[in-house]
Amino acid sequence: MWCASCLASACAGCACNLCTSAAASITRRSARLAYCGLFAASLILSFLLRQFAAPLLQQIPWINTFDQTPPEEWFQMNAVLRVSLGNFLFFAIFALTMIGVKDQNDRRDAWHHGGWIAKFAVWAVLVVLMFFVPNVVVTVYEILSKFGSGLFLLVQVVMLLDFTNNWNDSWVEKDEKKWEIALLVVTVVCYLSTFAFSGVLFMWFNPSGQDCGLNVFFIVLTIILAFAFAIIALHPQVNGSVMPASIIAVYSAYLCYTGLSSEPDDYVCNGLHRHSKQVSMSSLILGMLTTVLSVVYSAVRAGSSTTFLSPPSSPRSGANNPLLGDANVEEGKAGSEPRPVSYSYTFFHLIFALASMYSGMLLTGWMSVASEKSELMDVGWTTVWVRICTEWSTAALYIWTLVAPLLFPDRDFS
Repeated sequence: MWCASCLASACAGCACNLCTSAAASITRRSARLAYCGLFAASLILSFLLRQFAAPLLQQIPWINTFDQTPPEEWFQMNAVLRVSLGNFLFFAIFALTMIGVKDQNDRRDAWHHGGWIAKFAVWAVLVVLMFFVPNVVVTVYEILSKFGSGLFLLVQVVMLLDFTNNWNDSWVEKDEKKWEIALLVVTVVCYLSTFAFSGVLFMWFNPSGQDCGLNVFFIVLTIILAFAFAIIALHPQVNGSVMPASIIAVYSAYLCYTGLSSEPDDYVCNGLHRHSKQVSMSSLILGMLTTVLSVVYSAVRAGSSTTFLSPPSSPRSGANNPLLGDANVEEGKAGSEPRPVSYSYTFFHLIFALASMYSGMLLTGWMSVASEKSELMDVGWTTVWVRICTEWSTAALYIWTLVAPLLFPDRDFS
């Protein structure tokens, strides 16, 4: 026990020194990257606590308030949700604090970019305090997280659409044959991958001799949507491109796979049930990676006034390196007029707050039921329908971006 206490103290001291050194090196231009790192650290902490903290939580009286101790999985999920709640409160408080920041003379601009030692301390205190709140608070947060996670998934879709359109436009603007060939290659590869992967899904999730009509419906609809994307994008009256359509098709097939692989391991139509542990872990890692990429992309695109993160008053120069930002925009010039902020700080932190909710749901399997195996995460019918509905929402939003200019020709959708 004494050795464990010394080891914990040593680890805490090293972590404190590391955070202090990292905080000292963070400047205004790298602040957004630091927020991404803080969020990634919260994911790692949640994962570690889920794997190892259950025995400790079982000994805490205000957490284990039951006459009969629940399964270990309950304490694992509870630990994840408490970290998620602390992370959510950290970013939500910043989102509320930054409402109305319009120029860099606002004192809150300095709060957003500096004070990282204090921020690390506040974040750590909030996470620790969440382990002292009663279980009812965690239960309420879990319910709210399902709605917040749904909003984050929609934001993910918007980010993907923004990414594909900007990628396509950047290559088209080069107006060179090699870039046209590159667009064609990417399109062909994406569509071949979509249809080949759909065939694999038929083998995995439609076993012979089993009535798997629901799985067949999901896979067939994914193939139909892939064709629909290309047909609509290539229509003469639609100002679309087939390359973004192919990327959305691949992403839809991926979402279909994640949904089907999340079916319970005792479901006869889940052909991967014999490898449920490995599939659960791989799906979890992919989900966590997608979440991190989404919040990083939000930070990257925050520097460009052409995105939904940027207020109308933001400057339109210096977006070549948006993650670090333009030196004049982010740092300002001494004695110059007040410069408007380059992106909405409130919406920036709101993205991270919603992502905190989503990460909690991801690591707990959307709190469907406690699994028999603690290694199984993000598994259950709730997860299945969340994934499938996300696929359909992605398809609907993409088709809307194509047909909206035709339906409302008087509006500017550029």
